[in-house]
Amino acid sequence: MQMVVVLAAGHVLANSPVFKKGLSSVASKIKTPTIAIITVTFVSLVACWINWGFGLVIGALFAKEIARYVKKVDYRLLIASAYSGFVIWHGGLAGSIPLSVATEGHPFADIMGVVPTTDTLFTPYNLFIVIVILFTLPLFNRWMMPKGDDIVEVDPVLLADEKEELPEPQNTFASRAERSYLITIFVGLIGLVFLIHHFSTKGFVLDLNIVNTIFIVLGVIFHGTPQRFLAAAQQAIKTTTGIVFQFPFYAGIMGMMTASGLAAVFSEWFVNISNEHTFYLFTFFAGGLVNIFVPSGGGQWAVQAPIMLDAATAIGADYAKTAMAIAWGDAWTNMIQPFWALPALAIAGLRAKDIMGFCLFILIFTGIIISIGFLFF
Repeated sequence: MQMVVVLAAGHVLANSPVFKKGLSSVASKIKTPTIAIITVTFVSLVACWINWGFGLVIGALFAKEIARYVKKVDYRLLIASAYSGFVIWHGGLAGSIPLSVATEGHPFADIMGVVPTTDTLFTPYNLFIVIVILFTLPLFNRWMMPKGDDIVEVDPVLLADEKEELPEPQNTFASRAERSYLITIFVGLIGLVFLIHHFSTKGFVLDLNIVNTIFIVLGVIFHGTPQRFLAAAQQAIKTTTGIVFQFPFYAGIMGMMTASGLAAVFSEWFVNISNEHTFYLFTFFAGGLVNIFVPSGGGQWAVQAPIMLDAATAIGADYAKTAMAIAWGDAWTNMIQPFWALPALAIAGLRAKDIMGFCLFILIFTGIIISIGFLFF
């Protein structure tokens, strides 16, 4: 349920009028394909670092806006660049694994305890990876720009927004309440007071519940009325279907792996091929491999944590860094399974194979940076 809210709340906030108008304003000032690719990559990276659901939607919306204004920009690379920001999400503020282990009563608290984000998201190795990718990936994506006849453009007519349909206002208390800014102000103030109290009494402490609260409160405020917020939420919920039905299967996979003894076998194998320095690198690669079969950060953690935490115990490795290695592996190989980019591709009649070449090069480039971070920090 927490993962559903992460995606839905980020989606709702990204579709608020404030962000839509802001993206359109920025896109209208971009004049060249080079600036278009660099800007959409950077914006997507920053947005995905803040919240992966928010970043995915912002990236797609921004790419569509840019395609309306900029001529001779390759739409395939534009969408791949917007999607490439997703590689950074698990090292950011809404990373499901670091926030999960920072939450009281998480499933593996008896092994590793409650791990604050200062030991995961705000460590030197994680900040190194995030900062290097943030400032080099936009330039790398620009380097991949096609030229001449290889450029694939999209008809701007296909990028027109669907007209928002809201119920006709009626002279009833319920209808007036749904369109009332006072209710939004009241709910928003309650949320802001709670968040101010939380951070003033506990410091900068983040977990899944606090991150979700921030995005829900901001979504309520930026949509202006309860009616618009709920309409956006209704659309956002449609994007969470995969999460709702994937997680029960992940729980089953975890149960089979642990009960059959397979988890113990994998754990022993990692201990045999690793030392305390290379363990995190191998864990990162393993995380990337498992993500192909369990494409969800929280679901992958449920499956892989029992294996890798046992191995970490045996080898004397740090639990928090082990968790982050799995997290980065999960985010990394999302580049070669771009499911979240499919809606934006469909607008232009493109398929996943049309951006897969770009995504593969992004995978290789970011994989080198992430490997350096875990091997030398």
